[in-house]
Amino acid sequence: MALKAKVLYDFHSENPGEISIAENEVVTLFSEEELEGWLEGENSRGEAGLFPASYVEIIRDHITSNNNGFSLTQTKVQTSYTSSQPHRGFGPDSSSFHTSQDSDDDWDDEWDDSSPVANVPQGLGSSPPLHPVATSLPGRGSSQQQQAKSSATVGRNLNRFSTFVKSGGEAFLLGEASAFVKDGDRICVVMGKHGPEWQEDPYPFTCTIDDPTKQTKFKGMKSYMSYGLTPTHTNVQVNRRYKHFDWLYGRLVERFPVISVPHLPEKQATGRFEEDFLSKRRKGLIWWMNHMTSHPVLAHCDVFQHFLTCGADEKAWKQGKRKAERDELVGANFFLTISPPAVPLDLQEVESKIEGFKTFTKKMDENIVVVNTSINEFGRKQISGFKKEYQKVGQSFKLLAQAFELDQQVYSVGLNKAISYTGEAYEAIGEYFADQPRQDLDLISDLLDIYKGHLANFPDIIHVQKGALTKVKDCPKKEGELHDRCNIISFATLAEIQHFHRTRVRDFRSQMQYHLRQQISFFQKITAKLEDALQRYDDDQ
Repeated sequence: MALKAKVLYDFHSENPGEISIAENEVVTLFSEEELEGWLEGENSRGEAGLFPASYVEIIRDHITSNNNGFSLTQTKVQTSYTSSQPHRGFGPDSSSFHTSQDSDDDWDDEWDDSSPVANVPQGLGSSPPLHPVATSLPGRGSSQQQQAKSSATVGRNLNRFSTFVKSGGEAFLLGEASAFVKDGDRICVVMGKHGPEWQEDPYPFTCTIDDPTKQTKFKGMKSYMSYGLTPTHTNVQVNRRYKHFDWLYGRLVERFPVISVPHLPEKQATGRFEEDFLSKRRKGLIWWMNHMTSHPVLAHCDVFQHFLTCGADEKAWKQGKRKAERDELVGANFFLTISPPAVPLDLQEVESKIEGFKTFTKKMDENIVVVNTSINEFGRKQISGFKKEYQKVGQSFKLLAQAFELDQQVYSVGLNKAISYTGEAYEAIGEYFADQPRQDLDLISDLLDIYKGHLANFPDIIHVQKGALTKVKDCPKKEGELHDRCNIISFATLAEIQHFHRTRVRDFRSQMQYHLRQQISFFQKITAKLEDALQRYDDDQ
């Protein structure tokens, strides 16, 4: 028999995957298993989806017996839900929270200590939705319904899966953030020539990443790769494994909900020590590091500086690690760290800029796929097709020279050698083509990879700002209280968009210039080879 539930309060769906339900309606539940305060089922109109668990009361049928036989009595049982789901975390893509699955990245004693995990910030984690919870206690039902209806007027987002909620944006906007912010933790947004931007970094630095070296432990039973990092502001090398980058990434995503933390290069379960994989991973980490050190906020945050500067002192490392995992300035409290300009924003103008940026990122994302497909196909043709065709032509010229050598005339020797060399030149040009993609096309592909990660981040970042803007519009009576907080979220979002554009222009200009220089050098090398072959025909005349 299908499990039924009676609806206690009206709920109007706001997001895909949700369904609307009405008070006193009977809905069908697909399962009693609750997911972060939500149930899945079907309403009386046949629509299937999610709705708040605390807005319904399960109807259970109990069979009781007496001396005269059996009778069926129906009783209502209110089920109290508590979430048992693991913390999902907030980020551009939950799959990009890299978990250590392969042996190379298993936690070891250096990391796996008894310290507690990071504090779950307000608005994050697996706590159930902040709905009114129905109760079957006498005299309480009507008061709970009034609480539900009054809560709805505040404009709280009932979708606990919403990025606006999980990021802490809603809690901040509603004045629920509370933390002490030191001067060193403040993040300044200033009005630049082109709009809000992060305050310029007064102490810029870069960081090099050496080729990885293979290390062992447990008397050689376990192997892993270690990267040497040397930041220019200390000039002291520290050694880090990929799992260390992975841990740092998780902390940064949790700490900065409206900043695009660059994605790390993907993991690989097999072939982790192969040269091509290690080379590609190192290039990906270099791009990642360049984007980190060039970001005015990320570059100087405590956890990143700890990652770059803490040496081999295990105790110091663990202390810094625990401090980062207990950071209170996450979720809603993060927005308390933002110091915006005194000039208020025109929220309508902000909305227009955000919509324009959404259109831009969508088109850029689509065309990155086109470019990546095209250059990968072109590179494949160079590595295999072009090389093969040039070698075929070269071999045919060499066969012609061998035929000519059957003529023993002295005056034919110079020509025979020249044709044979031409064949060799074509074979060499084939090798040039096969080697060229790694000199230029692969580097463009690496650049596109880092930007695909950024583009995947921005829908969630934009959703936080749009959620704040929607709350201001929905609560005109409290606009004065919400407007300033919405301004802070908007300033931070626009500053991050400005940084993205500046970095994008810098990176793509530099990479395209490098690509064209490499192409010019490539064709000059081919030209030089052909000119050398041509010169052979003038010899021994």
